[in-house]
Amino acid sequence: MSFSAVLPRPAHRPSALGASGDEPPGLDPRLRRSQPLDGMRTLAVAFVVLYHFHVPGFGGGFIGVNVFFVLSGYLITSILIREHRATGRIRLGAFWLRRLLRLYPALLVMVLVGVTLWVLLGNDGGATLAPQSAALLALSYTGNLARSLARVSQGVFSPTWSLATEEQFYLIWPPILFLLLSKRARTGLVIGALAVLVVASSAAGWLLYDDRGGSATPDIYFNPVFNVAPLLMGCILALGLSGERMRRALAGRLGTVLAVTGLAGILAIQFTITADWKQLPAVFGLVLPAVGLATACFIAGTAARRSFVSRALSWRPVAWFGRNMSYSLYLWHVVVLDLVLMTLSGPLARVVAIALALVAAGLSHFLVERPFGRLKERWEPRPTARQLSA
Repeated sequence: MSFSAVLPRPAHRPSALGASGDEPPGLDPRLRRSQPLDGMRTLAVAFVVLYHFHVPGFGGGFIGVNVFFVLSGYLITSILIREHRATGRIRLGAFWLRRLLRLYPALLVMVLVGVTLWVLLGNDGGATLAPQSAALLALSYTGNLARSLARVSQGVFSPTWSLATEEQFYLIWPPILFLLLSKRARTGLVIGALAVLVVASSAAGWLLYDDRGGSATPDIYFNPVFNVAPLLMGCILALGLSGERMRRALAGRLGTVLAVTGLAGILAIQFTITADWKQLPAVFGLVLPAVGLATACFIAGTAARRSFVSRALSWRPVAWFGRNMSYSLYLWHVVVLDLVLMTLSGPLARVVAIALALVAAGLSHFLVERPFGRLKERWEPRPTARQLSA
């Protein structure tokens, strides 16, 4: 059975999903590589790492995960729409294989090292599971389900809950998008339906909030349904930007306004969240969706217009780090922190842990991710000569 879905070439209907294939004149070609989004990855992973390392002033750094969710929904949807326009089809099997080659090798190495250290040295991550069970949840991308439904803790593998949320979304959304593209669904109707789901998910997260007491994070935070809003926001943005009219509008001053507003909103929320955020239902019903909205505004503002905000986040070292190191750093930082805290404490422990986490991330990128990245390139969609001539 083939996973390839050959789609009819769409007629020129700007209101149909994925029907507009030409780049508008206002699109800045320097932004097609998405350097500002790579820079945003750097900012997001820095928030998360500094939050987990309990650095003063970054008590709201956990919102970096929601920033990643919006980026992921936007980029994956854009990639699939671009493939459809270039080749006339979406190869779902190849898409899932590319995701596997991109993400799984580094995850596997981290889990093997983490389990070994856990067994030999013990665990300081507050895990409620045996190391083998926690590793199985990480490798099967089910950690979010276990944490939201069974209230377990994965110890050093705790960051993998967000990877599980994304991978589960990758299994569901691409086939739905393929169906919508094949039926040439109206873009406005699809965006409206997704917006309703965003509101419903956020409202359910607020209404079903359950305070577990103490410093425990509420189960709804890990639930793939109640925390799906930021991923859907990214999808909505990608669908909206697939139309020439919106890209033209954002190529003007509105793009700069949205970029500045979005980035300011993310920073404001990060630095104003209080230590008791886990006990506030409004955080899950309002604040986290607001993070998603601010991120979507930033992406929209940098999609078609170059501004001082996009230039700052496109600075080569910042963009390079986000593109190449953010995933590995996210994987390794809790494992390294747990190891360091067994021997050190205080500010020195944070400095040493951050340095070692960067080293581990660098080794993971150059020794694991890059080789498999070259293999992944073989499965990238390429238009045929006939499609290029057409």
